[in-house]
Amino acid sequence: MEKRTLGRTGLEVSVLGMGGLYVSSAGARGRDEACRAVHRALELGVNYVDTAPNYRDSEAVLGIALEGVTQPYFLATKLGGRPQPFNPQDKYLLRQSVDESLRVLKRDYIDVLLVHEPDRPGQYDWWTDYDNFHGPVCELLEELKAENIICFTGLGGTTAYQLPPIMATGNYDVVLTAFNYSLLWREATIAIFPEAERQNMGLIVGSPLQQGALARHYPEIETGAPWLSPPRQQQFQRLYAFLDEIELSLPEAALRMMVATPQISTVLMGARSVEEVEQNVRAVEA
Repeated sequence: MEKRTLGRTGLEVSVLGMGGLYVSSAGARGRDEACRAVHRALELGVNYVDTAPNYRDSEAVLGIALEGVTQPYFLATKLGGRPQPFNPQDKYLLRQSVDESLRVLKRDYIDVLLVHEPDRPGQYDWWTDYDNFHGPVCELLEELKAENIICFTGLGGTTAYQLPPIMATGNYDVVLTAFNYSLLWREATIAIFPEAERQNMGLIVGSPLQQGALARHYPEIETGAPWLSPPRQQQFQRLYAFLDEIELSLPEAALRMMVATPQISTVLMGARSVEEVEQNVRAVEA
């Protein structure tokens, strides 16, 4: 599988990465099937795996699946949502979360540790100084790096416009953006892509199928979908017609577009089974 450099980290990562949400109880048909999916992804050249404490039991599943694996891979997890009640201003509790990640992942270090949802004040209030985007988490990340517990730091967000000012601090090595770049959604190109280039940050894109909107043809979009604006509905209809004409599936087109974007280091697939892993890999290697 094609490898790309993850920004200033220098890591050579597979263009297709493994998103950890759906190997958890949120999506997989049991832990055995989830582990088989992870193993198959590694066999096919995937070497970047992403998870988070609030992806249900994803960290625990990956800890089981990756135990004893000898081929090189990179593992990313996040800070956010644990322990409960979660307090992003308590550095001691944040360190507890990292310790728990290490325990369930069965690791003694983490390749990339991301701050989860730093761009959504009110969900996780990470910053005590909003002018400079500074808070206890910044101090903790520096300490963890100095202790060789983490190798690189990152941001994992879902907004198109609140994330770039945090990126502009220059304090983070990678950025993960979800829901803002796909076949029909391009908001990330306005500010996230340019800021990632300015900061030489590795650029990771999540949810390439736009939370399922691009996973298949939806007949109701052809006949009328009141939850979509008329311009968006017309976009879908034109896309469906074009893909029918060239005989290409919607998920395959979505993934091909992602990997054809040179600024992106890796795209996280949400595969939950061996079959889905193989389908996604075929799409990007076609």
